[in-house]
Amino acid sequence: MTTSFGTTTGTLTPTDPKIRFQSFTGLKSSNSIALTRNLRVFPLPFCTPTLIRAVATPLKPETSTAEPKRSKVEIFKEQSNFIRYPLNEEIYTDTPNINEASTQLIKFHGSYQQYNRDERGTRSYSFMLRTKNPGGKVPNQLYLTMDDLADQFGIGTLRLTTRQTFQLHGVLKKDLKTVMSTIIRNMGSTLGACGDLNRNVLAPAAPFMTKEYKFAQETAENIAALLTPQSGFYYDVWVDGEKFMTSEPPEVVKARNDNSHGTNFPDSPEPIYGTQFLPRKFKIAVTVPTDNSVDILTNDIGVVVVFDEDGEPQGFNIYVGGGMGRTHRQETTFPRLGEPLGYVPKGDILYAIKAIVATQRDHGRRDDRKYSRMKYLISSWGIEKFRNVVEQYYGKKFEPFHELPEWEFKSYLGWHEQGDGALFCGLHVDNGRIGGKMKKTLREVIEKYNLNVRITPNQNLILCDIRSAWRRPITTVLAQAGLLHPRYVDPLNLTAMACPAFPLCPLAITEAERGIPDILKRVRAVFEKVGLKYSESIVIRVTGCPNGCARPYMAELGLVGDGPNSYQIWLGGTPNQTQLARTFMNKVKVQDLEKVFEPLFYYWKRKRQPKESFGDFTTRMGFEKLHELVDKWEGPVQSPVRYNLKPFADKETYEAMEELAKLQNKSPHQLAMEVIRNFVAAQQNESNMEMVHASRHN
Repeated sequence: MTTSFGTTTGTLTPTDPKIRFQSFTGLKSSNSIALTRNLRVFPLPFCTPTLIRAVATPLKPETSTAEPKRSKVEIFKEQSNFIRYPLNEEIYTDTPNINEASTQLIKFHGSYQQYNRDERGTRSYSFMLRTKNPGGKVPNQLYLTMDDLADQFGIGTLRLTTRQTFQLHGVLKKDLKTVMSTIIRNMGSTLGACGDLNRNVLAPAAPFMTKEYKFAQETAENIAALLTPQSGFYYDVWVDGEKFMTSEPPEVVKARNDNSHGTNFPDSPEPIYGTQFLPRKFKIAVTVPTDNSVDILTNDIGVVVVFDEDGEPQGFNIYVGGGMGRTHRQETTFPRLGEPLGYVPKGDILYAIKAIVATQRDHGRRDDRKYSRMKYLISSWGIEKFRNVVEQYYGKKFEPFHELPEWEFKSYLGWHEQGDGALFCGLHVDNGRIGGKMKKTLREVIEKYNLNVRITPNQNLILCDIRSAWRRPITTVLAQAGLLHPRYVDPLNLTAMACPAFPLCPLAITEAERGIPDILKRVRAVFEKVGLKYSESIVIRVTGCPNGCARPYMAELGLVGDGPNSYQIWLGGTPNQTQLARTFMNKVKVQDLEKVFEPLFYYWKRKRQPKESFGDFTTRMGFEKLHELVDKWEGPVQSPVRYNLKPFADKETYEAMEELAKLQNKSPHQLAMEVIRNFVAAQQNESNMEMVHASRHN
């Protein structure tokens, strides 16, 4: 079945009075009859009850013959034979790159075309591949396969992403089919890791064997299965049509095939997506109460399992409308937090998810991709109208939202009991980049002990199913490779994130992953200068562009690339990721960051309330006052101290220590304090030995 678009029918005015949209009747089947539905209609306060509208093109004078405007990507999808053509031909040509249409279509297969932006002259094209791992689960066999592929066909590193997946960079076009088919044949998939469809479904990565965590993981896997493309294009292109479909729970198959409320395209190879799939990317996360390791409010749909007093799952709270991406200097684009939609019983979650997806599919904008995420549909309609339309596809009213406890960010680093007699070990990986000695050691440990792993939404790795007897040898080997217990890692690093940015991301404006190590060291140095303790920390996230892949708009201090060696500074997020940051300054050159950091951290140290986080402090003070403090800053006031605890007596000693510190990825102060502590400990030990020796001779 092919799909086309309905005609324009009226206007909608969103909450921002500066923006007005046209609406249209949404996707229609090839015989121009609206999607076959048996709708149970509830009264809509903003539109005719029997007509479901969709946000479409910017307002223009209506004409009876005008075709709705569509983006170029929509035309590529329509002409692709369900995401096959012309990609299935382009991958066999002699050129190192693929054409424009294929560049868009290959995203649905889990890949982006890139080139090295550090190189000048002829572009050296390669491809980034992204896996699909619901809840971050990675079987032992798949991890070892990805490790091999990185060396054989990539750039020798693996990248852990903020959506619990692998990214494999540097794959040449001639090797694409080999790499893709190898992943498929080793318990992996890249299907839908990119493109205009449901992306990887997040869930807490901790392998706790409790009812709560196991049910959340199972729900994430079922949602991922429900929204997986069904037309076979992925396997046709990469394994010549050979099927590698895993068995699905019957409740998933039943929910996907159900069309009692008009959610499906009848007789289509893609019953949920049709030929056009979704207007834009779509992100879902599942979690349990209190656990915000998944940044629940940043997703198109956030699902929270609700339990009774005995820990039995009863149903789900659903948030909708979150999303991070925006465009610089276009205030009509913005990051947004999800808001409560309602509660559904345990057995209805797949039908509710499908109803939300169908609403976005039929009503999300398809003319301008900057406004195609579901957050813009909800912002223009309002949550009440959105809920009413979703209820038509769902066939029921949503129940009231259940009260939830406070959210906490949980990293799951270090050693923990799983609950089944085994242990798991959470490892901090700076910016998710696994390479060098770390990569070699992880390979050895995972292979030797036959461990499964999980990827966290904070770009870290969890080793699962470890026997108690293995703990000591594993700890020793990992430490030798720099994978330390979290108490030995700078607290700033533990919560920091950055996107890859340069050299391979085509959207990058400035550095992120390559720049954040130096930025964190400079923040630590400012902390020391203004008197903040080593144990104190803030959430710092850096992205090379405003698309927000590392979710900088939730950080206490977000740095968003807005020019060469320049950042937009965002302030006001919270440690538990429940409050949106706001733009504080624009165009701050990387070399001038301390001019902003010093006054902010100095006054946080001196004017904060008890246990007040940096993000809450900046919100309470207000940006007008903070700008005043930054503008008038002349340096910290040096108060007299009783003891001089500075370890450097002269510039030469400091510079020598700085060179040594760089080799160990530490600040000069950190290294100096370690040397002093070790010296004191050695002196105490020597003194004790002398006392013991003397007592024996007396």
